[in-house]
Amino acid sequence: MVSLRQALGNGHLAFFRGFLRNPATIGSVIPSSRFLERRVVEAADIAHSRMVVELGPGTGGTTRAILEALPRGSNLLAIEVNPDFVDYLKAYPDPRLDVHLGSAEHIRTALATLDHARPDAVVSGIPFSTMPTDVGRKIIREIWGCLAPGGRFVSYQLMSRVALLEPMLLGDPQVQIEFLNVPPLRVYSWRKPARPLSDDNF
Repeated sequence: MVSLRQALGNGHLAFFRGFLRNPATIGSVIPSSRFLERRVVEAADIAHSRMVVELGPGTGGTTRAILEALPRGSNLLAIEVNPDFVDYLKAYPDPRLDVHLGSAEHIRTALATLDHARPDAVVSGIPFSTMPTDVGRKIIREIWGCLAPGGRFVSYQLMSRVALLEPMLLGDPQVQIEFLNVPPLRVYSWRKPARPLSDDNF
């Protein structure tokens, strides 16, 4: 059986081509380093998650890291707007991985279409700093609305804008900086307060 690392490869060429075609939807010209991937996986507590959503997986570096840490019987939904990246990610048939072509704005629709439960973690690599403010706010509201009580939202970013879009909704983030990445990135994480499921409209 082909391993996930072999199937996805390093993805540098495909990632660079995607950046050239539409740089506004990709946060960096270089994929994430393994150090950043490890930090994101730990911040999102992937090892204890049953359902995870990844927004903007690109060519799958962080996807691979999530799958390597994800328990058996758990699921990962990767939502990607670039059809070339979607085809690339579908190359590896891990039964825990569903790849969905679409916008992060429609995370709830994607979850419902694939009959997935509320995610315990949402990991986002999409660049909030380059999108319209109303779109960024809508995405954050959708993430927070679908996230399971006690779940985590983790976003790795070059700029701080993600923390400024919905501060009243999310509260103060925990912030780490991964210097062993090009460029160095901030890892923002929030934990949704635990409360009865009936308090949310999913």
